[in-house]
Amino acid sequence: MTLNLCVLTPNRIVWDSEVKEIILSTNSGQIGILPNHAPIATAIDIGILRIRLNDQWLTMALMGGFARIGNNEITVLVNDAEKSGDIDPQEAQQTLEIAEAALRKAEGKRQTIEANLALRRARTRVEAINAIS
Repeated sequence: MTLNLCVLTPNRIVWDSEVKEIILSTNSGQIGILPNHAPIATAIDIGILRIRLNDQWLTMALMGGFARIGNNEITVLVNDAEKSGDIDPQEAQQTLEIAEAALRKAEGKRQTIEANLALRRARTRVEAINAIS
């Protein structure tokens, strides 16, 4: 038995196919979804989506949004998503270093919040590349 997973951003379909299992980062922790999962709707945090196709695991960096699970269908609506294979490792590492520097230089509450958010996004992209398959 499989699940149909559809990952959408405001301007594109990032993923649309059958999967065996997923592990999703929600605002309250990670949840695993297998076929016949109870219907739920949940907020998605900035984090890694792990997808199992047969015996292979793939990862995707998700930048926050919502997921709806029911009837063996998972619809994920996110601000942005990148498959780990589409992320340039050098660019991701450079973006992480820039975000870390920006946080050190941040002055005031607003700059600190924005810098922390940019750092979380950059770390997630690096984690997606480095996730153990």
